[in-house]
Amino acid sequence: MIYFIFAYFCLATLGISIMSLTRKNPVHAVLWLLLLFLHVAVIYLFLNAEFLAMVQVIVYAGAILVMFLFTLFLLGARQLPKHKRYTSILEGRLLIGLSITATLLAVFSSIKAEYSGKYTIKYVHDVGNTKAIGAMLFNEYSLAVLILGVILLIPMIAVSVLAWRRKDDTS
Repeated sequence: MIYFIFAYFCLATLGISIMSLTRKNPVHAVLWLLLLFLHVAVIYLFLNAEFLAMVQVIVYAGAILVMFLFTLFLLGARQLPKHKRYTSILEGRLLIGLSITATLLAVFSSIKAEYSGKYTIKYVHDVGNTKAIGAMLFNEYSLAVLILGVILLIPMIAVSVLAWRRKDDTS
């Protein structure tokens, strides 16, 4: 029974992601994205990764989606110019398909059947997955975390500048 529930969430995640990508109304796409993030959080719970599930709900479903909605409302989603979609161009579709294929090939070719690093399953089981993730992020990937913080800060500043200019243009 548990496998059927897990399979439901996996298949629903695929279907919801397709629904999110194919919506023409950006607000509807964001709402489908919210449902997708919640389904992914449940999948994390099935995989005994409760910390990632909470981060998924708090950060992605809470913070990032709110930022998307603010961006849509600040930019005026109804006033967005109607451009030809990049995916409607044949070269664009080929480029996207080739890049996804290359990424999947690179990922699948690097998968090893066994892991011999510091963070083994026994280590994670002994200290708990939250502490293991924290130790790994702040000890080995602290520069990446700092760069990610800057990357997330730049769009917030850009949206503020765009909203500020738009306000000046209308007045």
